[in-house]
Amino acid sequence: MRATLSLFLSCLLIACGQQSADQASTIEQVAPSLAVDLAGHGFPLTVELGDAATLGVDSPTVRWNEDMGQLELHAGERFSILVTEESGDIARLKADLERDQLRTSAIIEEQPDRLIWRSTFPDEDIVFVHFYRVIQVDGRSFVVQDDDRSRFSEADVSRMVAAVRTQQPV
Repeated sequence: MRATLSLFLSCLLIACGQQSADQASTIEQVAPSLAVDLAGHGFPLTVELGDAATLGVDSPTVRWNEDMGQLELHAGERFSILVTEESGDIARLKADLERDQLRTSAIIEEQPDRLIWRSTFPDEDIVFVHFYRVIQVDGRSFVVQDDDRSRFSEADVSRMVAAVRTQQPV
């Protein structure tokens, strides 16, 4: 009886020790967060995209769109933002959404610096989630928004809204 109990306790201790080692190796394998410094493009902003596994890409694409006057940042199918230097107008955007005769929009979150909304077309069950955020830095104003040529979930939009930060002074 003692031998059986002793064997059981030994197996239990080995299993617990093995589980801790597995957990430690899992923690070590967490992918580093991808970050993009936009200072080289004249924007005092940093974009922290999250981990590459979530995005499904190793590196983002940053491109200046001369025709639109905006910086485009894409990382896989779940992250795509547009950044412009302009004074944002959330009140006007809300009025535009209310006047839209083609789409029906419902505001999910409204704060002084951002708006997140759902948009649907009549006769379609497809829901589009969008955001518009205004960031003030050193007397300059920037608008960050989702690329409306893509379709994102609410989780994707939340990640994109939180990803853009002002650069900290060195």
